[in-house]
Amino acid sequence: MSIDPTPLDLTADVVVAGGGPAGAWAALTAARAGADVLLLDKGYCGTSGPTAAGGTGVWYVRPDPDQRESAMASREALGGHLADRRWAARVLDQTYENMNRLEDEARYPFPVVGGEAQKRGVQGPEYMRRMRSWIRRAGVRILDHSPVLELLTDPAGTVAGLRGYRRQHDLEYRVRAGAVVLATGGCAFLSGALGCDVDTGDGALYAAEAGAELSGMEFSNAYGIAPAFSSVTKTAYYNFATLFRADGTHLEGAGSQGGRSVIAGELLRTGTVLCRIDQADARQQAQMRLGQPNFFLPFDRLGIDPFTERFPVTLLLEGTVRGTGGIRIADDECATTVPGLYAAGDAATRELICGGFTGGGSHNSAWAMSSGTWAGRGAARFAAGLGAGANRRRLVAAGGRAARPVGAGAREAALDVVREQVHPYDKNYLRHGDRLRPALAELDGVWATLRGSAAARGADAVRTRQAAAMVAHARWMYTGALARTESRGMARREDFPALDPAQHHRLTVGGLDELWVRPEPPAGPARAVAS
Repeated sequence: MSIDPTPLDLTADVVVAGGGPAGAWAALTAARAGADVLLLDKGYCGTSGPTAAGGTGVWYVRPDPDQRESAMASREALGGHLADRRWAARVLDQTYENMNRLEDEARYPFPVVGGEAQKRGVQGPEYMRRMRSWIRRAGVRILDHSPVLELLTDPAGTVAGLRGYRRQHDLEYRVRAGAVVLATGGCAFLSGALGCDVDTGDGALYAAEAGAELSGMEFSNAYGIAPAFSSVTKTAYYNFATLFRADGTHLEGAGSQGGRSVIAGELLRTGTVLCRIDQADARQQAQMRLGQPNFFLPFDRLGIDPFTERFPVTLLLEGTVRGTGGIRIADDECATTVPGLYAAGDAATRELICGGFTGGGSHNSAWAMSSGTWAGRGAARFAAGLGAGANRRRLVAAGGRAARPVGAGAREAALDVVREQVHPYDKNYLRHGDRLRPALAELDGVWATLRGSAAARGADAVRTRQAAAMVAHARWMYTGALARTESRGMARREDFPALDPAQHHRLTVGGLDELWVRPEPPAGPARAVAS
C-alpha cells in the first residue's frame, strides 16, 4: 500500500538510523564517499545510548601476527567456535585504522603512558561528543529526537527510505533515500541498564518487515552484573570481586566470567548476593575510578567503599546489546538480505567475529566502528549506482497497515508480558524447553495484538512500535533457543547441557506472524564485494 503524504518530506542519498558509534561511523564514511547523508537519532546524537553513558574498552591490537593470532583465538572457545577468522582479521584491521583516525582527525585525547598513546579504550561521553562534531564537519545532517517508525520500499521491495516522528516538534517525517543503514542498537527490553532504554530492537523489526533475515538470536540472553542500587553494568570490574551469600559465606563458583549462572541461581533462591571488589590493588583501584567514574558515584553518595565493604548486586538484562544476535549480514559491506538495506553495530549480528558469546566493550566497540564504516561505504556505493531517479520512486510502507490501530491498553499489556516472560532468570538465562515453550506461546499471543503497530500515529507511535519490536525480538530469540538443542556460547540449555558437534552451525531466523528457523552453512553467509 502506498504511503500517505507527511508534513516533513526529506531526501538523502544515504539515511542512517541511529546515532551511536556504528551510526556515526556509517554517516562519516558515506559522507566521505560523496553521499548526501542524513542521520536520525531516537535521542540526541552524542549523548544517547550505552556507549555515551560510560567508558568502554576497544579491541585494538597492533598489526603484529602473534598478537593478532592471540586476540582472535582468545574467545573462540567461549563463542562455540562459530566466529569467522577472516571477519575477525578485517575487524582488527579496520579498528586499528579507525582508532588512529580518531586520534589524528578527531583529536581524541588518548592517555599517554611512556610517551605512547593508549588506544585500548575510550571515555564514551568524550568519544561520542567528538564523533558528533566530526560527522557534522563532514556535512552530515542530524535530526535529533527523531525515532524511525518503519522502512519504505519501492514496489520491487528495494528499501527506498523510511518514516518517523520528531518528538520535540510533534511532527511526522518521511525520508526518500538511495539506501538505508540501520544502526539502531540491540534490544535490552527496557531492563533499566545504563544507557539501554533507547535499545528496544526497533531496527530488527523494521528489517524483518522488509523481508530481512536475522542470525544468532539464541545468543541474546546477556545479563550484566550491577549493584542492586545502580544501573551501571561494568561487568569487567567484578573479575576483581568476591561474591557472598546473604549470610556472609562465600558463594562458590560465582563470578563475572563463567559464574553468572551461579549468581542467577542464588538470586532466584534467596534474592540476595553480596559482593566486595577486594582483589584489586591500589593501582588497579585508581585505574578503575579513572576509567569508569560513574560506576563509583552511587557508592560515594551512599558512603560505601566497594573495595572494603560488601554491597548487594543483581543481574540486569542486556539482551542483544551484549549478546551477539541481530540482523543477518550478507556481504563484506554489511548489506542485509534486502536490497538497499545495510546494518551495523548491535543491530547486526556479531557472530562473525564473536560466535555465540561476547560482552561489553572490546569486540562490541570494534564491531560498531568497523561495521559502521563498511555499511556506510556500501550504502553510498549502492545509492550512487541508482542514478538520478532514485528519490522519485513510488514508496510502499514496509510495516503494512492494520484496519485498527493498537491501543495504549494493548501496548501496556504487551510490555507486561515482556517483563514476565523475558526478564526472569529462570526463563531467559537458565533456559529449559519446558519454560521456553510456554513463554513463547505467551509472546505469540500478544504479537497478534501488536501486528498493526505501524498504523500508530503521533506520540504514541514510538512507544507502540518499541513494544512491538521487543515482542518480536523475544519471539525470534526463543525460537532460536528452542531450535538449538545443545549448550553453545551463551545459549545454555539446562535440558541439553552438552555441546553437540552436529550443531556446529549458525541459525538463521525470520518471519513475523509465522516464524521459521534453519541452519546456516558452517562457512558463514558473507560474500565479498569487489572494490
